[in-house]
Amino acid sequence: MDNREIQKLREDYSKNTLDKADVHADPIQQFRNWLSESIKAKLPEPNAMTLSTVDSENKPHSRIVLLKGIEKKGFVFYTNYKSDKGQEIEGNPNVALCFLWKELERQVRIEGVAKKISTENSEEYFMSRPFKSQIGALASEQSSEIESREILEDTFKKLTERYSTGNVPMPEHWGGYIVEPTAVEFWQGRSSRLHDRIKFEKENNSWIFKRLAP
Repeated sequence: MDNREIQKLREDYSKNTLDKADVHADPIQQFRNWLSESIKAKLPEPNAMTLSTVDSENKPHSRIVLLKGIEKKGFVFYTNYKSDKGQEIEGNPNVALCFLWKELERQVRIEGVAKKISTENSEEYFMSRPFKSQIGALASEQSSEIESREILEDTFKKLTERYSTGNVPMPEHWGGYIVEPTAVEFWQGRSSRLHDRIKFEKENNSWIFKRLAP
């Protein structure tokens, strides 16, 4: 495939519209509405989101993680605190999230501050995870270099045998973050690239929103 073929890849969006009158005054509630619609549409992993962080050299890093909760104050996900993203958040808690629901021609961009949630809430979620997911969290020192996959699988096997009766302990370095948003943008694809963009920004603990040019 050459560049000309790539340049020809395009779609014209026409499924929905988005006006200021259509959005809820609370962007978190508006997000709930859109997420519910994506779930009803049976989209694959509608809670998948791009998480972007910045390291100590101001280099950005992005990866896909899964949203696991929506609270009044923000958006919750879980990870290993010693992972690259955990270390980057420790040094700079300013993060960005992005959801893409391509089948609905929508995306949501979120800017905010990531904060650790309580150990109690992290443990409650950890205990709700499937047994093998709990073991996986114990077995993997996320983002650290390993000599081979065989070592990882051997560790997983040994831990599975050790905790075969259940009661898998949550690793001390594992838990949740809540991203408290300072800005949220709702993007709806439109024909001829004249997309609808409604952006919320927090000012003095209140939300204001405006339409942006595409």
